Amino acid sequence: MTDTKALNIARTYFDGMANKDIGKIMSVASADIVCTSPIGQTVGTEAFRGFQEGFARMIKKLTLVAAFGDGRHAVVVYETESHPVPHSTVAEYLTIHDDKIATTTVIYDAMPFAAYMATVQPH
Repeated sequence: MTDTKALNIARTYFDGMANKDIGKIMSVASADIVCTSPIGQTVGTEAFRGFQEGFARMIKKLTLVAAFGDGRHAVVVYETESHPVPHSTVAEYLTIHDDKIATTTVIYDAMPFAAYMATVQPH
């Protein structure tokens, strides 16, 4: 039998993001989760929650393209429609430890987001 534990956790994580359900996302995050993305690195649940809350505010729609995983690793690829950028493809590589996401590496083209941020006036 194939161990798909990481894949199941990744699907729960994606479902939480797609539905802007921060509680569901955090339910599969380890206490010392490390998230690395083009905007930097967050460590721990408080920082990761802030990262996810910021992303949720931008999301119009997420569409799952692919999800693969085994017992300890998973990859999710999804299309995003967001307020600042109409279309972006994102891939996340997740590592799982003790049934929680220990790390996620978020991969996307940050240039369209940087271009948008350059047009936004500070509050």
